[in-house]
Amino acid sequence: MPEASLSERTSTATPVATAASEAPEDEGSGAIPAPASPEAAAALLALPRERLVETLQLMWRIRVFEEKVEELYSLGRVHGTMHLSIGQEAVPAGWSLVLRDDDYLLSHHRGHGHAMAKGAKADRMMAELLGRQTGYGRGRGGSMHIADVSRGNLGANGIVGGGIPIASGLGLAVLLEKSSKVVLSVFGDGAVNQGGFHEALNLASIWDLPVLFLCENNQYAMSLPVSRGMKVTAAGHAAAYDMPSRRVDGNDVAAVREAVAEAADAIRGGSGPWLVEAVTYRYRGHSKSDRNLYRTREEIADWRSHHDAIVRFAALLAEGGVIDAEGSAAAERLAREEIEAAVAWAETQPEPQCEDVLEGVYAE
Repeated sequence: MPEASLSERTSTATPVATAASEAPEDEGSGAIPAPASPEAAAALLALPRERLVETLQLMWRIRVFEEKVEELYSLGRVHGTMHLSIGQEAVPAGWSLVLRDDDYLLSHHRGHGHAMAKGAKADRMMAELLGRQTGYGRGRGGSMHIADVSRGNLGANGIVGGGIPIASGLGLAVLLEKSSKVVLSVFGDGAVNQGGFHEALNLASIWDLPVLFLCENNQYAMSLPVSRGMKVTAAGHAAAYDMPSRRVDGNDVAAVREAVAEAADAIRGGSGPWLVEAVTYRYRGHSKSDRNLYRTREEIADWRSHHDAIVRFAALLAEGGVIDAEGSAAAERLAREEIEAAVAWAETQPEPQCEDVLEGVYAE
């Protein structure tokens, strides 16, 4: 692929400082970026109405699914642990409006929403979490390992940052087959401090791999505030690898969509990898064992009141004349009906049999 300078490859991207001393005062690792520009909002609203309504329904489906899973866990019907992304729905909703069906996804332990954005069905996901044979992993993978190869979803990963090097490997495969596919690698802010993140970005940059690295910065790496864990932003690391980057409001569907669209278009054109950081927030703890002692109820309530992703997207659609209050309520109602039906179906499905325990372990 043709060589391009850093200035050429970042001409339309938000500038990111190469050193902490150069970072703008309002762009610290924990700062919330500005919302989408009027132009980005207008571009989003220019999409077909059906697609926009489907996106609102997707966001409600993700949230209601996780609320229901949380309820089932408290009742002892879902075992193990889980990592909920309630509050972060704008990130998968935003990229789902850009990527193609044949693009690849590699996600992380908080990946229910990303799996749904790539086309995973709520009933089979629920069956997986309930340990049923008809789940995506035949009841063996659970919450952190939902994959659907037929849709390009190559799965989540229980290891922090574990999917990032795999994404670079997959990007190399796409490059060798001379395809126009994009590999989307989703990870959290905690993964940015892992060695695999830096090794994968370095290789992707050296080889100009078609990988879009998407950091879902939800403010906390378990209990560690991002402002204490990083001196620079996650996107700020891109400069070390001569890689264009964007840092956006991850609770704004229009902002996420615009950044991912810019990156994906450039990658398909041969630019090499991009890094997008979406600053968002999770309402629940890191996992079900998290007692949330490191933040206040007031902080969580403030995010709910002023930054909620679904409320903001529904308001944008209303302002654009896409949907009214009744239509917005209908999207939530349909999601709740769908998830209740998913639970009812999943609970009728068979459990894996002991004699099949080694199935899928060894190649035949």
